[in-house]
Amino acid sequence: MGTPDFIRELRATAGHQLLFLPGVSAVVFDDRGRVLLGKRADNGRWALVGGIVDPGEQPADAVVREVFEETAVHCVPERIVLVETLRKPVVYPNGDICQYMDVAFRCRAVGGEARVNDEESTEVGWFDVDALPEMKRFSYLRIEKALADEPTWFRTTANG
Repeated sequence: MGTPDFIRELRATAGHQLLFLPGVSAVVFDDRGRVLLGKRADNGRWALVGGIVDPGEQPADAVVREVFEETAVHCVPERIVLVETLRKPVVYPNGDICQYMDVAFRCRAVGGEARVNDEESTEVGWFDVDALPEMKRFSYLRIEKALADEPTWFRTTANG
């Protein structure tokens, strides 16, 4: 779906200045234990599915919406695996600057056929966890935490 309307409205008055935004990412597993990934249209890299939480939207609802919008897969959030403010702001080609606070969910696929379902991805696919494509550390960390039977991970100034 690209940039949400509420961000466009903010940008009309805020210009390119830094916006701090809530985001969600989904580590979606199918019944064979494979992970759902999309190849991003903006940078050509494989990544987890994710996006921006709309005003008033619950993060768990946002993750379900984003997964369906981008991949046509229906999923159910099972647990939060990670909460983290990303260290560096993202500077977009048009000059917009955003910094994201990400809530990552472990999700279970419950229906739909994985396919490109909007303009944000050029490919979508299921991957065995021992045969993942090259991705940014962001995605690997979330997959690692989703596979672990541990409490929710969060970054503090003490751990890093």
